[in-house]
Amino acid sequence: MQIKPLALALLIAVPATAAEPDTKRHQAQIDQIVKEISPVRIEATIRKLVGFRTRHTMSDTVSETEGIGAARRWIKAELERCGAGTALKVEFDSHIAPVSARISRPTEIVNVVATLPGTQAASVDRMYVVSGHYDSRNTDVMDASGDAPGANDDASGTAAVMEMACVMARYKFDATLVFMTVAAEEQGLLGAAHWAEQARQKNLNIAGMFTNDIIGSSRDEHGKKDDTQVRLFAEGLPVQKENSDAVRTLIQTGGENDSLSRQLARAVKEAGERYVPKFKVNVIQRRDRYLRGGDHMPFLERGYAALRFTEPAEDFNHQHQNIRTENGVLIGDLPQYNDYNYIARVARVNAAALSSLALAPAAPQKVQVRTAKLQNDTELVWQANSEPDLAGYRIVWRDTTAADWQGSKFVGNVTEFTMPQSKDNVYFGVQAIDKDGNVSPASYPTPLR
Repeated sequence: MQIKPLALALLIAVPATAAEPDTKRHQAQIDQIVKEISPVRIEATIRKLVGFRTRHTMSDTVSETEGIGAARRWIKAELERCGAGTALKVEFDSHIAPVSARISRPTEIVNVVATLPGTQAASVDRMYVVSGHYDSRNTDVMDASGDAPGANDDASGTAAVMEMACVMARYKFDATLVFMTVAAEEQGLLGAAHWAEQARQKNLNIAGMFTNDIIGSSRDEHGKKDDTQVRLFAEGLPVQKENSDAVRTLIQTGGENDSLSRQLARAVKEAGERYVPKFKVNVIQRRDRYLRGGDHMPFLERGYAALRFTEPAEDFNHQHQNIRTENGVLIGDLPQYNDYNYIARVARVNAAALSSLALAPAAPQKVQVRTAKLQNDTELVWQANSEPDLAGYRIVWRDTTAADWQGSKFVGNVTEFTMPQSKDNVYFGVQAIDKDGNVSPASYPTPLR
């Protein structure tokens, strides 16, 4: 066949696309981490936390057996014990909260923070944070002395985070992982807000944050069991008094479903469902439930991508309630109402997602779509990643009515590519992939004129 000169020029100008790494195969390290998550250890941790009788933010800090002081010292000691011989660094993060609506006297708020530094120079500054809150409450949010076992809210999340830290400390990741058990969630998200504010002031590169809050029960208020899914709350457009340029761009281009948190949620769902079979990560396209909030919110308010894991259907008889019996029904947040195998599944989803993100390259930066001329093709450009093990980039797309990516094309280690599809008809994203097949979250393209 004779090739015409124009066709020959086109063949020379467009390099052959390298083979895409296998992004569907299981990473042996992640499989092993998921396997090591133990419901038995999670249950033991929760029962130990319940044994402190109350973990109210303003409860006893002197006793070695009761109150929030004993609880935080035990958490720190336990993380130090299980992290011995690893790079895991455990420390208190403390500040004094002034009197406020839910703080009746100046009170020391203490987070327990365990950091596992990344091992790749190009990725060590990129951080992924996972939290649970270890404080508890009963019906009266100001009652600092009454029994408040908090087995589900939120010893479940605290135990999951501690289990992840203990298991994952034995492994290496490109990026840095931060495992936090935070205080004063019930008094207004005070511990998380302090840490998030410090992170923003230090300009820390937090690429994603999860909180696990009320992940303990697989039964609803009628006793119906559902241990096959977890809710993952993911904010779209952030709540701001005045829209930033980034938010205005999302609105102008119809990208309300392509916020940083929604992109993170897609990555979490993909990794979680791949490594924890027959378990659904149900993305809820909201910041949180009605009338409720969690420790991801201070991160959202400071511009970070942040998500909340919560059980599929809550039984409010076992949250924020004094222990009592009414009409033959035992009410209170007690450990017998938890499903420890279910908590372990949620912890495995967290661990798989954190591992995938921390092993993968960073999401591509400065992704843009050329819009200077009318055309049916789509020209995408982006900034090159710096990771030494980068294999290249993948362009993903979906219909404007779809929630998840529907198509993809690996385009090699390039920084621009023209897709034979109209930018008017689909949403695009660009992902970075390393040589082992680890994939970053997608980055949404902004208009380039």
